[in-house]
Amino acid sequence: MIRQIIHIDEEKCNGCGICANACHEGAIDIVDGKAKLVRENFCDGFGDCLPGCPTGAITFEEREAPAYDEEAVKKSQEIKAKEMGKPVSRLMQWPCQIKLLPTKADFYDGAKLLIAADCTAYAYANMHEDFMKGKVTLIGCPKLDDIDYTDKLTEIIEENDIKSVNIVRMEVPCCGGLQRAAENALRNSGKFIPWQVVTISRNGEILI
Repeated sequence: MIRQIIHIDEEKCNGCGICANACHEGAIDIVDGKAKLVRENFCDGFGDCLPGCPTGAITFEEREAPAYDEEAVKKSQEIKAKEMGKPVSRLMQWPCQIKLLPTKADFYDGAKLLIAADCTAYAYANMHEDFMKGKVTLIGCPKLDDIDYTDKLTEIIEENDIKSVNIVRMEVPCCGGLQRAAENALRNSGKFIPWQVVTISRNGEILI
């Protein structure tokens, strides 16, 4: 396909490596003292690598190139993060706030839903691996939003092929509103979907 992609002028390149560090996708490596675009399918064509180049060696060009492979980039980033001992984000979609999420979207098809209170991600240290991994995450706080999420959650469950629902809440009373909304949505949808509730204590322990 013809698309915008970066071009590196090796004659101008001094091998400083700023572009390789700036490329979050990992498309650029330093090879024999020069920056090279070694993974064309990792280059999104947005040019995060351009501004930092001190010699002006990087420009845009339009040419035949493989399509940007977002899934391959994510897998590569996860592998590198694990090798470096860094935590990996398990957020599968954007947005994630219940108020902002659409009621119908492709990412819901065959999805396992995690409906979580905002505070749980801060109270429970391993939220991404233990609860978010492999799930579409919906977060909210009925107290701060001052809203009943029941209607929105009912539409999401009714209009999509949802496989299961996990509700993660804090032990504090205000989180009861989130749990009730999720339970009412499941009931109102008329669907039989496996679901469970997990409660997190204020010191970050699982209570239920």
